[in-house]
Amino acid sequence: MPKIAVVIGAGPAGLTAAYELLKRTDIVPIILEQSQYLGGLARTVNYKGNRIDIGGHRFFSKSARVMSWWLNILPLEATVADEVQIAYQGKTATVPRQGRAQDPQGADKVMLLRHRKSRIYFMRQLFSYPITLSADTLRKLGLLRTIRIGLSYLYALLFPIRDERNLEQFFINRFGRELYMTFFKSYTEKVWGLPCKEISAEWGAQRVKGLSILKTLTHIFRAKTDLAQKDVETSLIEQFLYPKFGPGQMWEEVGRQVCELGGEILFGWTVERMERTADGRITAVVARHADTGELRRFVGDYFFSTMPVKDLIAGMQPAAPQSVREIGDGLLYRDFITVGLLCEKVKLREPSGELVKDNWIYIQEPDVLVGRLQIFNNWSPAMVADPSKTWIGLEYFCNESDPLWSKSDAEMIELAKAEMAALNMVNGSEVSDAIVIRMPKTYPVYFGSYGRFPEIVQWINRFDNLFLIGRNGMHKYNNQDHSMLTAMTAVDNIVSNIRSRDNLWALNTESEYHEGER
Repeated sequence: MPKIAVVIGAGPAGLTAAYELLKRTDIVPIILEQSQYLGGLARTVNYKGNRIDIGGHRFFSKSARVMSWWLNILPLEATVADEVQIAYQGKTATVPRQGRAQDPQGADKVMLLRHRKSRIYFMRQLFSYPITLSADTLRKLGLLRTIRIGLSYLYALLFPIRDERNLEQFFINRFGRELYMTFFKSYTEKVWGLPCKEISAEWGAQRVKGLSILKTLTHIFRAKTDLAQKDVETSLIEQFLYPKFGPGQMWEEVGRQVCELGGEILFGWTVERMERTADGRITAVVARHADTGELRRFVGDYFFSTMPVKDLIAGMQPAAPQSVREIGDGLLYRDFITVGLLCEKVKLREPSGELVKDNWIYIQEPDVLVGRLQIFNNWSPAMVADPSKTWIGLEYFCNESDPLWSKSDAEMIELAKAEMAALNMVNGSEVSDAIVIRMPKTYPVYFGSYGRFPEIVQWINRFDNLFLIGRNGMHKYNNQDHSMLTAMTAVDNIVSNIRSRDNLWALNTESEYHEGER
């Protein structure tokens, strides 16, 4: 009888784990997915032919292993160049047009190479992101504010805060107080729902990742076109891969291949309990089907969990130690609402009169609740059914206990239309259709009981056959590629009979990702 791996969740980490198991071992994965779709937070919602990317997913990684993995699933478009070089472990791998690349006009299973453009909306004007000290930026800021920014940054250089304890201090040390107040404070506090001074500096270390004014200036003069972009901090990526029909297309194709290779994906199953033995093994999970209410016990030899750590700990049977349960109960998350607006006309224009080229626009305006916009036309032309219309996603960050989360779809749509009008971007009368999508537990946060999280890691690591992978599975603010790497590394450990989980928890430290060259 083949060995069985029970995989909880069909997001990037869970599907990657299943695919890797099937390709590299004789272990058969059974994926239990709570929803009716594939991709988790990287799903694509198809609304009348208009597609929404939940949160936005640029397919870029400093890990050549991940880049090659993606291109193995969806080949690169043929219109880019005869070949693209990807550096890996001191070597280069070439993706030739012949035999692999696809014409995006005639093929659907194709990766596009897209240019990155993101800007900040502040004082009802668009500013480059990352911040550049260009003539345009200085003109928009005005002489007095520019002087204050310069003096504030010099002060931060000369007198840095020595013991960074919170996110406010983290930003001030890298940008100066004035630039922090101008371009970072409002948006960040919308995302996390707390003052920056109450958020751990670890958030900045994980998400801003070494970015500073000096690196921004250096980047201006050292821009590269190599797809690998290995010495570019993540926040400065200039181009990226993107599936023709959004990130969900990648994971739907992976799911299809998992089933074709002999794996199984079961939809509508929510794991409620995880059974364990006293000697450090997981024996089974018990899941309930959403439609029938049926309870079923799934026995396995290995278990991969991408479910929220909070729920995993609560479902342990016998129960986890009280101290571990207390930490699990105290883990917190931010939730996410996207409002898609199909617009006949928008006011956001380039100087040429064309629609702005931005993928994302960060809203640094304290008088509105929206935190960020996506313009889906600019991710891929195939994301919008009618190219004469503009398909915009407004992103709101909240907690499930907030009044915003409880608003009806109609109320959220009216709020989104009103805020677009207030921002002088779109008149409400120009919105012809809309949809609201809610995603709970989108962002695991680094406050609440997170300071004691290593105690959970220590306790979980005693189970030889349990692997926590992915963003919520590890309560770690992973990007998509980091989540995939956790799954790949877990399978590496099984293949190599490595008991330690240290290499899993060490992933997602910028620059080298701890992979090979790492």
